[in-house]
Amino acid sequence: MAIYFQKREVVVPGQLLAEGRYRPSYGTYDENGKIYSTLVGLAELRGNTVKVVALEGAYIPKEGDLVVGIITTVAGNNWKVDIGGPYGASLHANNALRRPYSDDISEYMDIGDVISAEVLAFDRQIGPFLSMKGRGLRVLEKGMLLDVSPAKIPRIIGRRGSMINMITDHLRIQTVVGQNGRIWIKAPDIASLRLTIKAIKTIETQAHTSNLTERINTMLAEEVAQLRPAAPSKKAGKKTEKQAEDEVAEVEQSADVGDETIEAVENDRDLESDMEDYLDEESETTASDDAEDESDDTVENEDVKK
Repeated sequence: MAIYFQKREVVVPGQLLAEGRYRPSYGTYDENGKIYSTLVGLAELRGNTVKVVALEGAYIPKEGDLVVGIITTVAGNNWKVDIGGPYGASLHANNALRRPYSDDISEYMDIGDVISAEVLAFDRQIGPFLSMKGRGLRVLEKGMLLDVSPAKIPRIIGRRGSMINMITDHLRIQTVVGQNGRIWIKAPDIASLRLTIKAIKTIETQAHTSNLTERINTMLAEEVAQLRPAAPSKKAGKKTEKQAEDEVAEVEQSADVGDETIEAVENDRDLESDMEDYLDEESETTASDDAEDESDDTVENEDVKK
């Protein structure tokens, strides 16, 4: 028995990884008692099982995968869903809605809606079938989508969700991470959104390095401290004009850092435009809610007069 690689070593297709009583797993194959790599990726040994975690590659659906998709077509009782990669997915109304439901299923979900769903079954001839009957599977309203390499999703999630939970805890955001390389992000403000993108893109580019979780944690702690400075003590006197100017300068500097972040992580799309659309949607929703409240108050006042 012998192992021919170091832990998390980058290997290439055809490279001999082990021989003897070892078992091949994902990204490897066995030939005459010897295990070889089929991918460019990181070699790992778990017990007596050898696997290779891909560094790049298209998304290939697997039963049980959580995916983030975009509805492209409404046809009869089916939605066609873009989940990225080479396969288009289908979602039947029976797997998304409770009976009875309307004949016009576009009343529930329409073209352009973003959803989280589970891969119910996969057939290479007709593509994957989805379900939205699991816990937390729903239409994802507002927010924005970030595309990353599907091969890096396990590192972004972390062991038992450690990495993505750390990011959400630091930045107070909502996320849905799809195995298909799409991440839905809903942030309370533009600065938090920019920092979320920076953290995720850093993980994507440095997924093969060690101590990544610790480094991301340190980066987030430092930058969040700049975004949300500690509240002044009640015992402190009134701020001088100079102190107020210094605080404004610090906020502007934080915004500049965010701008540099966006320029560094743009990948074949205009992220700045997505962010502005995201904020416009938030503003329109708030304005609409205010208008409804004002209308309700007017009706109540008229009733009282009567």
